[in-house]
Amino acid sequence: MPLIVQIVGYKNTGKTTLVCRLTERYKQAGYKVGTIKRDAHDFQIDTPGTDTWKHQEAGADITAITSSERTAVMMRYNVPLDQLIAQMSEVDVILIEGFKEAAYPKIIMVRSAQDLELLQTLQNPLAAAVWPEAMLTSSAGIALTAIDVNQIDQLFQKAQSLSLAT
Repeated sequence: MPLIVQIVGYKNTGKTTLVCRLTERYKQAGYKVGTIKRDAHDFQIDTPGTDTWKHQEAGADITAITSSERTAVMMRYNVPLDQLIAQMSEVDVILIEGFKEAAYPKIIMVRSAQDLELLQTLQNPLAAAVWPEAMLTSSAGIALTAIDVNQIDQLFQKAQSLSLAT
C-alpha cells in the first residue's frame, strides 16, 4: 500500500507548487510517485482538433491514448478518489491535491489567518505548510506542527513519518 498524503487549502495557497516540490523530493529519494488532482471546475485536458479530442466530442465515454513515452485515459464521468488510488498500486507514494473531505493525512496550506479555519474542519491534519508572511501572525493559532512552506525537506520528513508509524 503506498504512502498517501493530501495537500489541501483554499485557492491560490500554493497547493500545486507544494505537490510539485514534494514530487521532486520523493523522486530524488528514489520513490515512484503518483499524483491526483481535484479540480472544482470542468477542465479540458485534450487540445481541440486532435484525434482524441474528436473522439470525446463524438461522445466517447472513455478515450485512451498511448505512445512510447506515456499513456492517458480520459473519462466523461467522475471517478471516486479510492478508485483513482487503486489504479496507482505500482507507486510508493501518492500525493493528492484537494479532496478536502477525504480522510487521508493532510498537509494544510496556510497563506493567511483566514486559512486557519481549515485546521478546525478537516480530518486527519498532519502539518500546516505556512507561508513566511503568515508564519508570525498565524502560527500561534495552529495546534499542530507548523512548517515554513519553503522547507521542503521538513515537509518531506513529516510525510515520511507516516510510513515509519505504520
